[in-house]
Amino acid sequence: MQLKETEKVLEVFKNYVLNQSRSMLSKKGKNVSNKLFKSLDGTVKEMPNSISVKFEMEEYGYYQDRGVKGKTSTYPGIAKYGTLAKFGSKTGPKGGLTKGIREWVKSKRFQFRNKESGKFMSYQSTAFLITRSIYNKGIKPSLFFTKPFENAFKQLPKDLINKFGLDVEDFLAYTLKQDRTK
Repeated sequence: MQLKETEKVLEVFKNYVLNQSRSMLSKKGKNVSNKLFKSLDGTVKEMPNSISVKFEMEEYGYYQDRGVKGKTSTYPGIAKYGTLAKFGSKTGPKGGLTKGIREWVKSKRFQFRNKESGKFMSYQSTAFLITRSIYNKGIKPSLFFTKPFENAFKQLPKDLINKFGLDVEDFLAYTLKQDRTK
């Protein structure tokens, strides 16, 4: 049985989620290097007995979407969306956050000022202060992927039932037309 109508509904679902996720990335200011934006992808695959929808993105997209618990405090809402990520767990690469923040600070040409002298701090010092804050407080969930997925998923059952019904009708019509004498 071919599920062409069902596959079309799932393609629309996939495209909606991807487009809305990219839009939210940009609106929330999370689209700095375009790397995460460009990495968002999805596939709908029909197999003999099933059909699947798969979404992919850069690994750090998960952390941007669901947030990360800080070492000493955390943002509200992180527990609600079930993030498993936590700073200070010693499971990630040593210095990985510092390196990423340093590159971001340099690319944005962003520097804090020294309170006493008023001079700009080095990129290294600015990156250290930002990294320490993120490590202690965590990363606030942006839900750039979760919200579009949940919104599209609420609509999916109605569309899927209708289109799957059409696929079953086509299958039955095809089966009844087959020559039964062989």
